[in-house]
Amino acid sequence: MSASTRSPEQPLAGVRIVEISSFVAAPLAGMTLSQLGADVIRVDPIGGAADYHRWPLTDDGTSIYWASFNRGKRSVTADLRSAAGQEMITRLICESGPEGGILLTNTAGRAWLDHDTLARLRPDLIRLEVLGRSDGSAAVDYTVNAATGFPLVTGPPGHAEPVNHVLPAWDLLCGIYAALSITAAIRHRDATGEGSRITLPLEDVALATAGNLGLLTEAALYGDRRPRLGNGLYGQYGQNFTASDGGEFMVVTLTARHFRDLAAVTGTGAALAALAPALGADFSDEGTRYRHRELLTGLFAPWFREHTTEQVSTALAATSVLWERYRTFHDLVHDARVTRNPLFTLLRQPGVGTHPTPGTPMSVNGRRVPPRPAPELGEHTAVVLREELRQRTPLPE
Repeated sequence: MSASTRSPEQPLAGVRIVEISSFVAAPLAGMTLSQLGADVIRVDPIGGAADYHRWPLTDDGTSIYWASFNRGKRSVTADLRSAAGQEMITRLICESGPEGGILLTNTAGRAWLDHDTLARLRPDLIRLEVLGRSDGSAAVDYTVNAATGFPLVTGPPGHAEPVNHVLPAWDLLCGIYAALSITAAIRHRDATGEGSRITLPLEDVALATAGNLGLLTEAALYGDRRPRLGNGLYGQYGQNFTASDGGEFMVVTLTARHFRDLAAVTGTGAALAALAPALGADFSDEGTRYRHRELLTGLFAPWFREHTTEQVSTALAATSVLWERYRTFHDLVHDARVTRNPLFTLLRQPGVGTHPTPGTPMSVNGRRVPPRPAPELGEHTAVVLREELRQRTPLPE
């Protein structure tokens, strides 16, 4: 895709990015940049990088994970341990025209890929490296998470052990930060002709998030006073409830109106009106609702237990209350949120099958860019080397 084909929804068309990476953060950044129109060439060692067989897998062993994080890219394989392979990839990074010269990687310790080495060949190089920690030591999402306090405030009240979440939040945030950083560096280079050396430590993404949420400020001022709340919501009233037929709901009241509507639909308005003066409580105040959360849950829970999932859903839908049913992934893939959502397209992924696949979550001027399948490993090696490097000799098998 050339610069002349740029559009509001594909603003990076014509930009060439080489990605040498594995696992989540850097591949997500590459896929995000590809969704914005960039030509992202993922380079792997012959046979695939460490994440090529990462779970989840299809029944025949194809990595659903790898296919998911590499959609829309081109794939090149090379012997990255050989001088010839390193020279080839160096040329691919540095000799790719004015819209090239961009490297996205999380492969530390390879001298031939460091910024200074490449910048001698390409002075306007943009290079972003995802690190584990700012000192260069290794870390992954799950070890970073352990160090940042979140597992010790996650889980039910009174639980003694740490509780990890299954969402690799720091990897995902890091990937989006990386895509944003490269986009900003491209803008800077377009304006000044200067390249950028960018390092993005995964741990710093998590630490910045904890600081931005006020969690570190609270701890610095008041010590460890953040409690475990189970499925409750800190500082507000939010709680999970179970319907008579086992349906599970999450209910949140952020405003006084939300709370009034919840009281009305559960028929607890009179009881709350009587309790407020007795407790000296003003339930229009979010802090008051939070402090009396156990009492409030005791009042609301019987209504949920006396109604079916369908009855609860219908009643809550007629109010301003913020709510949702708990769903499994299997439930979700058959839900209208997926089946009728223009975010998703039925995509045939070689080796995986046909399945609903998301494109970019944003639409621009009402238009969305549909997802493209991931390549087969090494699928574009010959064409990239021939067209981009004017080299007709194929890579060794």
